[in-house]
Amino acid sequence: MTDALVAGGWGLLAGSALLVGAALGYLVRVPQRVIAYVMAFGAGVLLSAVSFELLGEAHKEAGLGPTAVGTLLGAAAYTAGNVWLARRGARHRKRSGHREQQPSEEQQAGSGSALALGALLDGVPESAAIGVSLLGGGGAVSLVTVAAVFISNVPEGLSSSAGMRAAGRGARYVFGVWGSIAAASALSALLGYVVLGDMSPAVVATVTAVAAGAILAMVGDTMIPEAYEETRLALGLIVSCGFLVSFGLSHL
Repeated sequence: MTDALVAGGWGLLAGSALLVGAALGYLVRVPQRVIAYVMAFGAGVLLSAVSFELLGEAHKEAGLGPTAVGTLLGAAAYTAGNVWLARRGARHRKRSGHREQQPSEEQQAGSGSALALGALLDGVPESAAIGVSLLGGGGAVSLVTVAAVFISNVPEGLSSSAGMRAAGRGARYVFGVWGSIAAASALSALLGYVVLGDMSPAVVATVTAVAAGAILAMVGDTMIPEAYEETRLALGLIVSCGFLVSFGLSHL
């Protein structure tokens, strides 16, 4: 039980970055270009963590077949959920309100709930991966995975909360959403550890690949489009910088 609480604590730590980003995005007028740069950097960090910490470990434990199947299942599940939510007003949930804006509740009824569910959809795979990493690390969490999720959560919360503010949503809604997602992050990490605790290494590896696939789909569907609108030709360089930071942390 102690290890499960440790997993939940790490998930809460990583999820708390969403509140940090939300506070910056809602209370501070951060320039659109700065938001895009930070989003691009966070995307690079996550891509590296997925490659070396999640898929690399999954391949080592389960082989190429289960890793590939798990990755595709995770990406397909995320995409299906994202399509469903996009039709209900959460398509631009990571947009900060410049070219493509989040709809207000008056423009699309139920969009507030869809945005909250979208934030949950984005955060659960990352947090579950933290809990699973505790199993694969012999009782030690992957600090690189925690750092990657924390770093990427800041721009996610920042951009999305700025968009919520632009759509006319109040502070109670914004901080209620991100506080709930931070709590859900802790629960996801805890459950990732508890549910898979008695499973074989191959099963754990396959589930890790599922989480990795969902994260990859999330980066491609929501983070990179938001970053590209303002970074344009600098996007590749900034993503590469984030990738290298995470890569360096994984080899310390």
